Amino acid sequence: MFYCKSLQFEMVSGKVLEETYRKWVQYKDSCVEMIENEPLPQAGLFCNRTFDRYACWPDTPAGFMVNISCPFYLPWYDKVSQGVVRRRCGSDGLWEREQSGQVWRDMTQCEEEKEVTSQEVWQMLYTVGYSLSLTTLITALIILLSFRKLHCTRNYIHANLFLSFILRAVAVIVKDNMLERHWGKEIMKQTDVSEILLLKMLSYCVLANHYWFFGEAIYLYSVLIASVFIDNNKYLPYICLGWGTPLLFVVPWVVVKTLKENKECWAVNENMSYWWIIRFPVLFASLINFLIFMKILKVIFSKLRANNQSRYPDYKLRLAKATLTLIPLFGIHEVIFIFATDEQTTGILRYIKVFFTLFISSFQGFLVAVLYCYANKEVCCFIEYTHFIFSRC
Repeated sequence: MFYCKSLQFEMVSGKVLEETYRKWVQYKDSCVEMIENEPLPQAGLFCNRTFDRYACWPDTPAGFMVNISCPFYLPWYDKVSQGVVRRRCGSDGLWEREQSGQVWRDMTQCEEEKEVTSQEVWQMLYTVGYSLSLTTLITALIILLSFRKLHCTRNYIHANLFLSFILRAVAVIVKDNMLERHWGKEIMKQTDVSEILLLKMLSYCVLANHYWFFGEAIYLYSVLIASVFIDNNKYLPYICLGWGTPLLFVVPWVVVKTLKENKECWAVNENMSYWWIIRFPVLFASLINFLIFMKILKVIFSKLRANNQSRYPDYKLRLAKATLTLIPLFGIHEVIFIFATDEQTTGILRYIKVFFTLFISSFQGFLVAVLYCYANKEVCCFIEYTHFIFSRC
């Protein structure tokens, strides 16, 4: 998730952007200090010292060109540390300008070399995954809600899970597009950072997605094992669980971060206790889902094994099929790295975690839509019946 995402690596990773902004502030502060404290030239015509929100320029004699080292806040600074950015002071003591009116500046030596990195490949893969999931989920949601014969508690819960996946996919795509708009700009205005800060509210979408996993697990547990909610035909408790529970954690987190740690677009968690406000409910829901998952598999295994001689001779295959079907519905794959934070994972383990949390999660919505809508016998039969009726008209 932003957690989330997660969420969450990115080509324009939130953490990279916030780290860039932090270093930019340091660069700006040191430049302002130089501007205020350095003595002025004693004689001669010169261009005034200035900070153009990209580089710090000293007083420069008229008719001279000044070379400044590439700013250290650039994310790719290690590759351009030997480069310089240039300005020319005119003979009139004013910085030379282009025809457009902008002050002329040559920063070609400080620009990032365009190359296809593994990070960009990952970004492309998970963008394809979320886009594919978004398309299939919207269609699946329309199918479940359009036909009255498909309206039941089970399908209502599926529909809400689809909606949470849709919101999660939209959140990721919007977040990436907004960050890409800001990435590489020489001017990092406070208004830019405030706009990016709004993206953190989309954490609610990811948290809601996890709690609709939880709702699916509870419903299946209620049907197969025990009645958790008093009446399984009432889906209002599931609505409260899936959409209401996240608010109990996101709202306090937003308030605390705003009052206590309102900096760097909230991507850096200096006080981990604040981070746990939204991390704990995810851990709790995922662990309970895993326990329910194991309990349900035990029940399925017992029933299939008891009838393996007569009705289900291939019970092991059926058990495997049930297991693979439930994994995306419950989000079980996320349990693998549930306690491994970004700060704790390095090297190969970090790449493996990236694969699970981004690649698999991005295609999870697609898998759920296929398994619980397009491959649903009830849906397929109804669509075939509808097609048959219309074909006779």
